[in-house]
Amino acid sequence: MGAVDVGRGPAGGSSRGLYGSRIGDRLPRSATAEVVGTALLVFVGTSAAVAAGTGDDYDSLGVVLAFGVTLVALAAAFGHVSGCHLNPAVTLGLAASGRFPWPAAAAYVGAQLAGGLLGAAATWACYGDRGRTDGNLGATLPADGVPIGRAFLVELLVTFLLVLVVIAVATDDRAENGIAPVAVGLALAAAIFAAGPLTGGAVNPARAFGPNLLAGELAPLWLYLVAPTIGGVLAALLYARVFARTEPPE
Repeated sequence: MGAVDVGRGPAGGSSRGLYGSRIGDRLPRSATAEVVGTALLVFVGTSAAVAAGTGDDYDSLGVVLAFGVTLVALAAAFGHVSGCHLNPAVTLGLAASGRFPWPAAAAYVGAQLAGGLLGAAATWACYGDRGRTDGNLGATLPADGVPIGRAFLVELLVTFLLVLVVIAVATDDRAENGIAPVAVGLALAAAIFAAGPLTGGAVNPARAFGPNLLAGELAPLWLYLVAPTIGGVLAALLYARVFARTEPPE
């Protein structure tokens, strides 16, 4: 794949990528960073979920912190390399709002899904068959009594929150760039706090894809692929068309 210039905004002017990166200048390198980053995020988060599910002195707070803290670290480590999307909802939201080229978006989404699969496989390797049979590899499922429609709405809303924060702090020159990784990690933690008891809090199609596929939980997988994507696209479009063009009140 050749170089892709993502330093152009929807109007053709110059703009930086997430966390100041020039994401598509070397697409294979950037896509590799997305594979590695997504794999690590899924591995750490689902390992905590497996530990909580198998009674190993972890609780839901440990799962929230595992995902949130890991995203902070990865955004700081890989933000300047690939933009550290690590989430198809982020990538597709950026593409839909004209902030990321569609050909590169396809490569990123494929890399993220592969990373989710590798991360879940790493959790399985570390916890063994007990991690799959008892901990379900941290797969996301609607809680008992939560209908599909409500679960869909929950995943849409929490991903809307995450992507809105990502777009705001990592693409807008008016935001303090140094706080971006912390803000994004906290947004993910807040999203899982809200959604965890209802849906497991995927907030990311790649996070659901790997664990659900390897655990054999295929029936609800469409929900975790579609709802976060819609939430991410809506958040990106809202920011691009409303907030990005406004000035702070005097």
